[in-house]
Amino acid sequence: MGRVTVTFQPESIEAEAQTGEKLIDVANRAGIDVNNQCGGLGVCGRCRVRVKKGKLNLTDKVIRKLSRKEIEQGFTLACQAEVLEEDVEVWVPPESRTDIQIQISDYVIASDDQAPLISPEYEPAPVIRPLCQKFFLELPAPSIEDCLSDLERVYRAIRKKIPEYPYMHAHYSCLWGLPGLLRANDWNVTATVHLRDADCPMIRNMEGGDTTSTNMGVAIDIGTTTLVAQLIDLRTGTVLGAQASHNSQARYGEDVVSRMIAACGPNGLAPLTEAVTFTINSLIDSLVKKNKIKHKDITSIVAAGNTVMTHLLLGIEPCNIRLDPYIPAAAQFPQFQADEVGLKANPKAFVHCVPCVSSYVGGDITAGVYACGMHDHEEISALIDVGTNGEIVIGNNEWLVCCSASAGPAFEGAGIKCGTKAILGAIEKISIEGDLVHYETIGHQKPIGVCGSAIIDGIAELLASGIIDQSGKFIHLDHPLVRVVDDVPELIVAPSEHSASGEPIVITEDDISNLIKTKGAVLAAVRVLLKTLQMDFMDLEKLYVAGGFGAHLDIEKAIFIGLLPDIPKERIRFVGNSSLAGARMALMSARAFHRMEEIANRMTYIELSVHPDFMNEFIAALFLPHTDVELFPSVTGKLNKSR
Repeated sequence: MGRVTVTFQPESIEAEAQTGEKLIDVANRAGIDVNNQCGGLGVCGRCRVRVKKGKLNLTDKVIRKLSRKEIEQGFTLACQAEVLEEDVEVWVPPESRTDIQIQISDYVIASDDQAPLISPEYEPAPVIRPLCQKFFLELPAPSIEDCLSDLERVYRAIRKKIPEYPYMHAHYSCLWGLPGLLRANDWNVTATVHLRDADCPMIRNMEGGDTTSTNMGVAIDIGTTTLVAQLIDLRTGTVLGAQASHNSQARYGEDVVSRMIAACGPNGLAPLTEAVTFTINSLIDSLVKKNKIKHKDITSIVAAGNTVMTHLLLGIEPCNIRLDPYIPAAAQFPQFQADEVGLKANPKAFVHCVPCVSSYVGGDITAGVYACGMHDHEEISALIDVGTNGEIVIGNNEWLVCCSASAGPAFEGAGIKCGTKAILGAIEKISIEGDLVHYETIGHQKPIGVCGSAIIDGIAELLASGIIDQSGKFIHLDHPLVRVVDDVPELIVAPSEHSASGEPIVITEDDISNLIKTKGAVLAAVRVLLKTLQMDFMDLEKLYVAGGFGAHLDIEKAIFIGLLPDIPKERIRFVGNSSLAGARMALMSARAFHRMEEIANRMTYIELSVHPDFMNEFIAALFLPHTDVELFPSVTGKLNKSR
C-alpha cells in the first residue's frame, strides 16, 4: 500500500496516510476533530468536508446523504471517503468540527456535606480529611523497652495523627526497603495514606524526610462528549486549575450505545480505553506544566462518569449493559493503581471511581446528587441531567429514586437539519418579534447552525407567536420567514448571506417533531417517578438542572414547551458540572466519598423500558407543553394571552 499526504485546511496541517485509509481516521491522527456522531457509519452526515485538490474514493452513502449541488461542489463525508494513491487537500468547515464549549464550572461552594450546598446562604466547610493524605512522622528509635517492628512503629505514629481510624494496613510494597529508609533518615519519614476504606485505611507509600508540602489530586468528569480535569492541592482544597477537551472516543460514535458496539466488536475495547486515557493524560500534562509541578506529586485521582464511560476507562467489558436485562460488570469499583489504567501520576497513586447505581445511572449522577446536597435535606428535590440520556433523581435525606430516559441526541444538535453542538458560531438564543427573527451566536461568530438551547428558544417563540400549534405543526405559512421545502415547512433563522456556510439556517417541522420527542421522554420520566411516589410537580421544592446544556437554557421557555415541570422559577437552579464538583469534593474529603457510596447504595432505580406507565406518559408529553394542559397553568395563561 502506498503512502500519500493529506492536507487539512484552514490549518494547513499535513498528515501521512495509507491508500485505502478512511479520511476521518487520518483527521483524528492529525489532531483534527471532525464531527462523527454515528461512529463512522455514514448515517448522521455531520462529517462533511470539501475536497479542494486531489480525489477520494467515495461510498454510496455519500450520494444518499448529500445533495447533488454539494457533491458537485466537492463535498463528501469524511467517514465514507477513502484515500487513493495521490495527495489530497480538504477543507473542514466550522459546522463539521467539534470545538465544543465545555462546562468546567459549577455552583457548588462547600467541600463536605456538613455544610449544605448550592445556595449562597451556605458557608463553605473546611477540608476535614482528604481521600489521600500525607503524614510527616518523627518516629522514636527502637530500644529494648520499645521493641515494636518498623511497620508497627509507623502504624502507631499514624494512629496518633488520625485517632478516628484505629485500624490500618500497608500496601506490601511499602515494606520493600523500609528498614533502610527509616534508619537512613533518622526515623523521620512521610507516609501517604489512602482513606478509601472507612474501616481500614491503606499506607500506599513511604518517603524519607518531610514531603508533605506537595500532595496533589486530580478530579475528572468523564463525559461521553467531553472530559474535564481539575488539579486540587489536597493540603488546602484549593483548585489550582482546570482543563477540558473533547473525548477522543467520539471517533467510535457520539453516544454510549455506539461505543459499546465498537468495544464489543472485532477490535475490542482496547482502542476506546486508549482513547479516553490519552485524553485524560493530555489534560493532566497541561495541568502539570501550567502549575510547574511533577507527575509524581499527584497522589490521588477521582473520576466520575456514566457506567459505560467508567467501564471503558478501567478496561472492563461493557457488552451486557446494552442487552436485556442490562447488567453492568460492576457498579462499585475497587481502587486501581494509576499505572494499571495508564494514567500519568505518581506510580503509587490510586484511581478512585465514584460508584454507579445501574447500567444507565452512573457515578456522574451519584456525584451530582452529593454535590447538590439533596441527599442531606428534608425538602424534596429533583436533579435532571439532560444529554443523550436524561437521568432524573428525586428524593431527600430519607429516600432517593432515579431513572434514565433515552432522550435522543436532539439537544446536542443531532437529528436536526441545521443542528450543531455548542461550538463557536452556534446559535444559542432565538427570539421572534413580528416578522423578524433575532439570534445570538456563541463567540459572536457567523452562525453555523442551531444548538439545543436555541432550538428550545425557537420552538417556544414559534408557539408563542402562533406560527406553530401545540402539536408542533406550522399553521402560519404566510409568515415572511416561513417557507416550504420538499413539502416540509421551516423557519428561516439566518438567511444564506448571513451564515458561515452560505446556506440558510432553518428550523424545520421535522426538527420540532424530533425535539418534542426528546423533551417528551424527559418529562415522561419525571412524571413516572412522581406518580410512583404519588406526587406531582408542585411537591418539588427544588429542581437542579446539571450539565453544560443547562447553562444556556432559558427556564421560562423550557417550561413553556414542557421540558421542565411548571413550578415557580425560583425553585429551579442550574448547578453546572455537578459531576466534576462531586469528584472534587470526594478528593477533598474521604467522608464525602464514603457518603457517595452510601448514596449509590440507597438509590432505588426504576427501569423505564419495562414500566407500564412510561409509554402512556411519553405519548401524553408529545404536545406543547403537554396533552394535559392543567399540568402547565402558567403556560396556558401565556398562550391564552398571546392569542
